[in-house]
Amino acid sequence: MKKLLYILVFALFPLLNGCGIYNFTGSTPLDPKIKTFQVNYFQNNADLIQPGIERTFTNRLQELIQNQTNLSLTSSGGDLVYEGEITDFRISPMTATADQKAAQNRLTVTVNVRYTNKFKEEDDFEKPFTFFYDYEGQEQLVGGQLTTALDDIFERITQDIFNASLAKW
Repeated sequence: MKKLLYILVFALFPLLNGCGIYNFTGSTPLDPKIKTFQVNYFQNNADLIQPGIERTFTNRLQELIQNQTNLSLTSSGGDLVYEGEITDFRISPMTATADQKAAQNRLTVTVNVRYTNKFKEEDDFEKPFTFFYDYEGQEQLVGGQLTTALDDIFERITQDIFNASLAKW
């Protein structure tokens, strides 16, 4: 009896996901007309330039959407279009020690995103997405430390963009 229950449960998962009742990414089902998405290159327009982050961010957003939807990536004419720019890359001291040195610093990255849905204009938006990474004041934000910081920041920002555009959260 228990074996039969497991078989039924596993058989129903794909049906629930495929029929539009439920989607395991937590997003609402997409309009069946939507087949493609396009992520244009995000320029780095921040005052403090960190080379290469625009390419990394663009790739991360493409990968997230590919991994969490069944949409095909296209270079032009996408049903959904993501474009924008990195507008802020800033390092700020957060706390100080008794001898007036930074005990903790914060890297903040802001990305302005313009989202266009070819089939549902009321879903279009333009807005900034920001996240930060805190690190020890005596550490330099280079190499592995910078990679870790950017990984954390981009993971959060890309997920926030996905949620705002496709999951409607």
